[in-house]
Amino acid sequence: MKQQYKQITALVPKPFVKWAGGKRQLLPILSQHIPKNFDTYFEPFLGGGAVLFHLISKNSQLKCFVSDLNSTLILSYVTIRDKVDELIMSLEEHSENYFKNPEEYYYQVRDNNPKNQIDQVSRLIFLNKTCFNGLYRVNSKGKFNVPIGKYVNPNIVNKENLQILSHVLQSKGISIKCEDFTTALRKAQEDDFVYLDPPYQPVSSTANFTSYTNDNFDYKDQERLFIEFKKLDSKGCKIMLSNSKSQEVIELFSEYSDNIIEINTNRFINSNSKKRTGHTEILIKNY
Repeated sequence: MKQQYKQITALVPKPFVKWAGGKRQLLPILSQHIPKNFDTYFEPFLGGGAVLFHLISKNSQLKCFVSDLNSTLILSYVTIRDKVDELIMSLEEHSENYFKNPEEYYYQVRDNNPKNQIDQVSRLIFLNKTCFNGLYRVNSKGKFNVPIGKYVNPNIVNKENLQILSHVLQSKGISIKCEDFTTALRKAQEDDFVYLDPPYQPVSSTANFTSYTNDNFDYKDQERLFIEFKKLDSKGCKIMLSNSKSQEVIELFSEYSDNIIEINTNRFINSNSKKRTGHTEILIKNY
């Protein structure tokens, strides 16, 4: 048992879902801009958790307050933390049924609306692993509406990573909640590090990012976020924000223009593979 514990703690946790705007591919760049020293970590747009898991792999004792407005996503983190064995069993059942008849089974699960905690979470992970481009998207009624993806052998269960994540998330220093960013950031104090990765502002009228909750994050929310950024700055927090290179965002944060950094990136979630390369995002910092 001790040997198994050592093996788990030695491995680096990875996101259990592919999430719109996920930061795993950008970690080598983002990590260069993360403050060397800070107290508590806050992340109110958690998504797939790539930055959280990167920081925890560097400091297992780090105190973290993380949250997201997607209630099923947050339920997934809590379930992985508290009931990982039951979740793995449910995913193994999904995997077995999927490989018997992928298309029929995929749409059967997509049309289901389970009430049970384990079933809700295993459905989210299953759909994320097997849907088109791994895009989690819901319509205005909150219904998941992405078609099946073309995968030969999707890794639906990924048991080892789920066990690692469960161990990591059991740390008493990690608080996981479903709440709006303004509520989530109330406890942030001087010398805390806040990473903001909201749904991006569209760079054009045709580039609107499809919603991962059924409440769109619009320009008014970007303005609310700017107000929050200013509040955190006045408290002495260290803040880093990711967003699209949109003129609206650049103008909104114009007083921080000396700390706006452009990053070239690929968008791995795009229905047109030719449009996944050559994009520019920005990082806005107050330090």
